[in-house]
Amino acid sequence: MLNPDQYTTNVATKVGGERVEFAIKLPGQGIDKDETVWLPIDAKFPLEDYQRLIEAQEKSDQEGFEAAGKQLESRVKSCAKDISSKYLNPPKTTDFGILFLPIESLFAEVIRRTGLTEVLQREYRVVIAGPTTLWSILSSLQMGFRTLAIQKRSSEVWNLLAAVKTEWTKYGDVLEAVQKKLNQASNTIEKAKVRSRAVGRKLKEVQELPVKEATAFLPSTEIAEEKEITVEIDSVPGD
Repeated sequence: MLNPDQYTTNVATKVGGERVEFAIKLPGQGIDKDETVWLPIDAKFPLEDYQRLIEAQEKSDQEGFEAAGKQLESRVKSCAKDISSKYLNPPKTTDFGILFLPIESLFAEVIRRTGLTEVLQREYRVVIAGPTTLWSILSSLQMGFRTLAIQKRSSEVWNLLAAVKTEWTKYGDVLEAVQKKLNQASNTIEKAKVRSRAVGRKLKEVQELPVKEATAFLPSTEIAEEKEITVEIDSVPGD
């Protein structure tokens, strides 16, 4: 869900203290916003207590089910207390941590317990998360990281847009110059057409000569070319 530079493993949030399994890097909100604030995430596996609860439920053992439920609540509170005492250290960390339960059914059972999640948040500043819930939390944080990245690079974006605008203006000037040249060429061609039509109208008034007589006045292109070639050969020095 996160890039390697957005979280760290085995982080010591207290001097000489124990290391939390995972900690997400969050930007500081004080004077030095480049300072990292850690969000501790610790995975807990109270599977034995949960398994006893399931077995009692399958056997329809009401007393065993209630006892296993209380034991599970006690175990979860103990896990939350460990996270609070070992890893929470504001302002170096957030003022709350996340207790990750890796099984959805276990997570559902814990939040089903009346008032348990409220106690964990109020007394220990710990939030319970299952696989799906943690996914949602990380997705929200990812969006926050993207927004932060945009804010940090907003000046670069504006500079890039300014450069693009400048180049686009130059490109428009070039297109305008090309358009002028094309218009000039088009106008010249149009004037040539007008003169051609005028000459054509005048020539209609001239009586056509027979082909032989016309050839005598205007030699064909092939004959003219041959005469030019002969003249050029005869004029070469030394021949």
